[in-house]
Amino acid sequence: MEQTELLRRTIEVLESQGIRYLIVGSVASMGYGEPRFTRDIDVVVDVSADDVSRLCDAFPEAEYYVNRDMARQAAREGGQFNVIHPASGNKIDFIIARRDAWGRQQVERRRRVTILPGLVGYAGSPEDVILGKMWYYQVGGSEKHLRDIAAMLRVSGDQIDRGYVAQWAEQLGLSEIWQAILSRLTADSSMLPPDR
Repeated sequence: MEQTELLRRTIEVLESQGIRYLIVGSVASMGYGEPRFTRDIDVVVDVSADDVSRLCDAFPEAEYYVNRDMARQAAREGGQFNVIHPASGNKIDFIIARRDAWGRQQVERRRRVTILPGLVGYAGSPEDVILGKMWYYQVGGSEKHLRDIAAMLRVSGDQIDRGYVAQWAEQLGLSEIWQAILSRLTADSSMLPPDR
């Protein structure tokens, strides 16, 4: 199964079950920035334990691997769980929506966008995608997150509310990373949006 097919199926399942969701991570950043290879589809879901059981049921064991215990635990305690398509190696990371103020904002600010040709769904706002990528950079240190943010600022910079990013970066303890990104942006004119 191609990643695009898995993404399409995931959105169809979530929408048919009435689960509030938003595509985030690299798939979302590509929509606001530049394409790159990724094996994961990151999806924030606002779910209860009952919703998680129904969601897992939509990915049958004959074709997918889902650890239902981890899914239920994630729904209760926060965190994430995976749905893996072993034949292709493609994976969905279902991330339980944070219960804090930023988590609520992230879900409320989601946008209905064209994710792929012929596929419309909800994605995180560019500002919230940037905040999420800074958080993952802080946790794991992978430069890919900074490259994705730089691409978003280069391609969609004039549409990104930097004040919102700065406000939440401060509240989430990410200000130092945000300031470093802005310094790089200023120092490297190739990172500026094309209209400048």
